[in-house]
Amino acid sequence: MKLFQQLLIAPAAIGLLAPLSVSASEINLEAISNYTDDTLEIDGDSFKQKSSNNNLLSGGEGLVESSDITGGFSETTTASFGVDFLVGAVDGASSESATFDYQMGIGLETSFTGEDSLSATIDIGNASSAIGGADGLNFDSTSDVLTLDGLTYTFPVGGATVMVGDNTDISGVYTGACAYSAFTDYMGNCGTGNSVGVGGNGATAAVSYAFDSGFSLAGGVSSTPTALLTEEGSDTFGIEAAYTADSYGLALAYADAESTTYWGLNGTYAFDFATLSAGLESQDDGTEATGFFVGLSFAEVGAGSLDIGMGTTGNFADADTEYYIYEASYAYPVNDSMTITPGVYIREGTTDQTGFGVKTSFSF
Repeated sequence: MKLFQQLLIAPAAIGLLAPLSVSASEINLEAISNYTDDTLEIDGDSFKQKSSNNNLLSGGEGLVESSDITGGFSETTTASFGVDFLVGAVDGASSESATFDYQMGIGLETSFTGEDSLSATIDIGNASSAIGGADGLNFDSTSDVLTLDGLTYTFPVGGATVMVGDNTDISGVYTGACAYSAFTDYMGNCGTGNSVGVGGNGATAAVSYAFDSGFSLAGGVSSTPTALLTEEGSDTFGIEAAYTADSYGLALAYADAESTTYWGLNGTYAFDFATLSAGLESQDDGTEATGFFVGLSFAEVGAGSLDIGMGTTGNFADADTEYYIYEASYAYPVNDSMTITPGVYIREGTTDQTGFGVKTSFSF
């Protein structure tokens, strides 16, 4: 009889405990813009199995003495997640059908001393459409497979910040001076993606130093992991100088990608009614070419923000026919964790294209 009573009481007890379990795992959601820089604090105790032996490294307070670890996040580990959905179509593309694309980014970060940071970025996406591909918003295209996008360790040395990692951009330590929120990939980094936004070839080491006056210096090198700084590999060098004030900023950068060198300059100035961003980039691969960008950002348009910009679709030599791209987007924050951004662009080329899409971004 007692066993029968226990069987009857068990489901009720579980039902009472379930809300407590859900409440214990609730998390606070932070505001986002695209892939937000804010991170989500997750209490490691929510993930750990209870054990009297906690050998996880936490805040640099001790060392792992044995392999008897029950699993879970350390208390200094944070995780952030971002998801973008995109519905749209492009008039003038090889396929003008309406399409759906998605991308998801997972960021994991932990600290061992309170001043350093070990971070990993994991991406997944299925972008293959005209508007979601490289000629549009350039969503991640990993064929629905989780891909490690970057593994980086950042730590202080004196007053400088040092960054080392794999699949990491040199510009990860740059200050930059672009306040424009781009809708298409062409407008990213205010049109200076090869210089101020210089990437990497694999293994990367970079350092930055911020002066109290608002000036900052940064630079680094990225090389093929299997042939570091040798003729067999491919090396990229970059350096940036920037100045940031309350209402304006300016950044100048140089990059050497072996056969091609780049100079880039971008800047921003905040007026009372809007913020102006501009960029200019030149390249030299035996033939000199230049490109530019200019855009306006309106922070308060109704309940959202409006960005309008135009620029070249790349760097063009004097003898080339220049093509331009024009775009406008409106970001409407539904709540602290969800933003809907409709946008339209016109991209000139051998065949002009007009794209319209609605991007819905989540952060959790």
